[in-house]
Amino acid sequence: MPVLLLAVVAIALVVSGISPTDRLTWLMEVLPVLIAAPLLIATRRSFPLTSLLYLLIAVHALILIYGGAYTYAHVPLGFWMEDWFGLSRNPYDKIGHFAQGFVPALVAREILLRGRYLNPRHRLMAGFLSGCVAMAVSAVYELIEWGAAVIMGQGADEFLGTQGYEWDTQSDMGFALLGALVALTLLSRWHDRQMARLAVKPV
Repeated sequence: MPVLLLAVVAIALVVSGISPTDRLTWLMEVLPVLIAAPLLIATRRSFPLTSLLYLLIAVHALILIYGGAYTYAHVPLGFWMEDWFGLSRNPYDKIGHFAQGFVPALVAREILLRGRYLNPRHRLMAGFLSGCVAMAVSAVYELIEWGAAVIMGQGADEFLGTQGYEWDTQSDMGFALLGALVALTLLSRWHDRQMARLAVKPV
């Protein structure tokens, strides 16, 4: 399955890069994918992840790629959601920030438990620390956005995607926290079963 997921993400990445709305914004938005993919390929034998995590990482990558192709404020799906729910702005960026908490929380959980950084019996502590990691990822991303705004000025508008919302940074981090909490609450047991199956295989 990881090979198929990688192929889907690679095709989406190439297609999105053919004629994006804004080339620089596209590059900044898909940069996490360009960093993560080689790391996952390099560690596929020494530390293979659960199939659940590979799937979630691929979905997160597709969210980033889709947002990068149009810029978050102009994603067609977001406009449909804006009309359907009667919103005042394109909400697609919130999907991205929800995933920014949802996926990293489970990545952190798997590394903490399978890497034996925590006693496997300490599931609650693993969940707490995984949520903290997800929030740290979100905070770092917001700092990157702030840095882009300082360096690029008005040129960073498409990357920031605030759409005039003064509490955008806080709401972005709030959605990341919500994503982490939902992932840890709903998927921890499924995640545990997958890690248990993976433990019987040589890592």
